[in-house]
Amino acid sequence: MQTDTDMNNASNYPLLATPHVRLHGAVDGMMYANFQQQLANAPADGPLVVSITTLGGDPEMARAMADDIRLLRQYTGRECLFLGKVAVYSAGATFMSGFPTDKRFLTRHSRIMIHERQMQSTIQLNGPLNTLAPTLRAKLHEIEDSIRIQDEGFADLVRGSQVTLAQLKEKAPSNWYIEAEEARDLGLVLDII
Repeated sequence: MQTDTDMNNASNYPLLATPHVRLHGAVDGMMYANFQQQLANAPADGPLVVSITTLGGDPEMARAMADDIRLLRQYTGRECLFLGKVAVYSAGATFMSGFPTDKRFLTRHSRIMIHERQMQSTIQLNGPLNTLAPTLRAKLHEIEDSIRIQDEGFADLVRGSQVTLAQLKEKAPSNWYIEAEEARDLGLVLDII
């Protein structure tokens, strides 16, 4: 149940009312270009607020945006705040992992959705037998490396929260939907506005 504190919490975080970078839609190359442009146009001083609403998209573009935020924080010492609005699904959660848990916020009635990376692939085996095993090994290496990348992102997402990596990995295969209040209670975000 929503409390008066939840409803009036926005006054505690006035900077979140006007994000410097506003992202919405599919996480893809166009969003990344838009992100870079808005980042370049944002004021150079003071905290930077980035908001996102997304149903997901390309996890590598999300990782690239998260890395830009990490580099900005590390090389300039600038405070970067994350504001998830309405839906922070899939690649949106990957992007959120680029912000420390105490710099993450959600708007009321928002949800996060976390799942495992997906792969759809067909392997065609055609040719001399000696050439088939390397094809299979290459696909296995791709899967293994993708799992390592996924687990690195999962670790970043839960670092500083009450959720363990093992818990996340247990819930992710079945699409873990987390409402704003639960995300706050689990420490995945600092607060709700």
